[in-house]
Amino acid sequence: MKLINKLLITVFCISIFCGCGVYSFTGVNISPNIETIYIENFFNDTGQGPANISQLFTEGLKDYFQQNTSLRIVSQDGDLSLSGAIVGYNVAPTAPVASGDQNVPDEAGLMRLTITVKAEYVNIEDDEFDFNRSFSFYADFNPRQTTLTAVENELVDEIFEQIILDIFNASVANW
Repeated sequence: MKLINKLLITVFCISIFCGCGVYSFTGVNISPNIETIYIENFFNDTGQGPANISQLFTEGLKDYFQQNTSLRIVSQDGDLSLSGAIVGYNVAPTAPVASGDQNVPDEAGLMRLTITVKAEYVNIEDDEFDFNRSFSFYADFNPRQTTLTAVENELVDEIFEQIILDIFNASVANW
């Protein structure tokens, strides 16, 4: 009876420790054979936004992967690779407000900044997870209270935070 209990405990412990090599509590689902990632500079193909927008995005992406995985970032030929570009930077009205005067045009009650990033992900071990797709997110601001210039950096940070999370989930979390 004691031998059976010891055997069951041993099998249970081995299955737990073996399972931990593939999955972590951050939701990352990477093969233990994958050790490196190459993240190419994401360029701003729109010509709009802050001058350092491509650097902000690329560094934010690298930081997120370093903080949430055990992957080592390399300068070329990683087991995984991410590349792409910022392909959309649009500001548009979303909530018109009537002026109440026929001679005065309606105004925008809210303006929306939308950023789109196209990303290509390659997993050299399993191409089933590869993708080439766009990720987009937006943030609103009130033009009656502030200008885009005054809130642009804050909005870009907020939008990039979500896009980086979406890219992370689509690539190594497989969501």
